[in-house]
Amino acid sequence: MPVKETSSPTEYREIDRWNSGVGWIAHPDETMQRASHALAADDGVWVIDPVDAPGIDDLLAEFGDVEGVVVLLDRHMRDAEALARRHDVPLYLPTWVRRSPNEIAIRRFETSLPDTGLRVLKLFDNLAWQEAALYDETTGTLVVPESVGTVDYYRTSRERLGVHPAIRLLPPDELRGLTPRRILVSHGAGVFDDASTALADALDGSRRRYPSLLAATMRRFAPI
Repeated sequence: MPVKETSSPTEYREIDRWNSGVGWIAHPDETMQRASHALAADDGVWVIDPVDAPGIDDLLAEFGDVEGVVVLLDRHMRDAEALARRHDVPLYLPTWVRRSPNEIAIRRFETSLPDTGLRVLKLFDNLAWQEAALYDETTGTLVVPESVGTVDYYRTSRERLGVHPAIRLLPPDELRGLTPRRILVSHGAGVFDDASTALADALDGSRRRYPSLLAATMRRFAPI
């Protein structure tokens, strides 16, 4: 099983479907489990941190016309430019994400994603890590691209949601106190069952459980 698949996908696995959105994993067999999402708003569909795959346009069309493609993390450009070009829509980036493609229309946002009601949370802004999250307090949808995830290398055996190993000692305070109904992540399937408890547990136990996560990671990737 590759850590990150570099070949073109031949199929995708749908995840995280609810009445106003859907997620998918373009390479179901890769270790990283890179997940993408589409959120429906009044004016159309917003595609978040996408990895493209055959048939994705048909999946998006179930929720409306694509209004924009959003990148929430500096390292998650993925196939965002290709999807934006194909649908002839702008690429939306937080003001503090310093990557800026030159050959496509760019729209910047800071406190909210235009025309969606999604509040923007600034999680990290430094040379190594620039990340935003999106939160819809009305529907309870929280989108976090990197700080938390559900794949094995993010979680200890007792966690449903885990903090990224690189920031376990300093998880972002901006996620504390939120009460989401669902949490969408960019690595793994989302959390839909008692999501607010899973988030609070992940943040509260992040430092304490770091040694056990580190030990499990070393065992997982140690040569046989």
